[in-house]
Amino acid sequence: MIGSSPQQWVNTLMDTLGAPGAGIAIALENLFPPLPSEVILPLAGFAVSTGEINLIAALLWTTAGSVVGALALYGLGAWLGRERTVALASKVPLVKASDMERTEDWFNRHGMKAVFFGRMIPLFRSLISVPAGVERMPLPVFICLTTLGSAIWNTAFIMAGYALGENWRKVSSYVSTYSKLVLGIVLLVLLTFVVRRVVKSRKQGRRHRRRQD
Repeated sequence: MIGSSPQQWVNTLMDTLGAPGAGIAIALENLFPPLPSEVILPLAGFAVSTGEINLIAALLWTTAGSVVGALALYGLGAWLGRERTVALASKVPLVKASDMERTEDWFNRHGMKAVFFGRMIPLFRSLISVPAGVERMPLPVFICLTTLGSAIWNTAFIMAGYALGENWRKVSSYVSTYSKLVLGIVLLVLLTFVVRRVVKSRKQGRRHRRRQD
């Protein structure tokens, strides 16, 4: 029996439904990050190695699940739209309208690469779908890029789980290090942004007081 409750839940889902169960788990993983793909996919690979599910079915269903989950978040971004997103962002401390404009310009230039490669980066795998929806990236393009990127990610992890067999948990431990590295980089970037914005704000405040004096 697998130890932690998320793993138990995924295992039960695949025992009950087979490959479609893995697809459902991956779709939910896009919406609920506590269900990490680096656990679901190697576990599916292990199930393939034992003959419980078919390899091709596992690859197809998990990729379909990735696309369905991504479409749900794309829909959220499309529903929010640019005006709502800017309004929400303006309420965040230290964030300015110009920041949103720069982010929008960046996505317009690099959105296709971001959606494709973002499928292979923890944390961004799910989040990248929201700005794609906000910017109304053409749906066929979004689906194509999501399918290709997700297929690469899913295949790599399923095959790793298949190759390792009962040692499939090793995949999760390796990716956990990768995920922590990505999270660390994100936190460092955010900290740098906050420090620079606070320093700039204080300088502007001092200049304003000097003018008044």
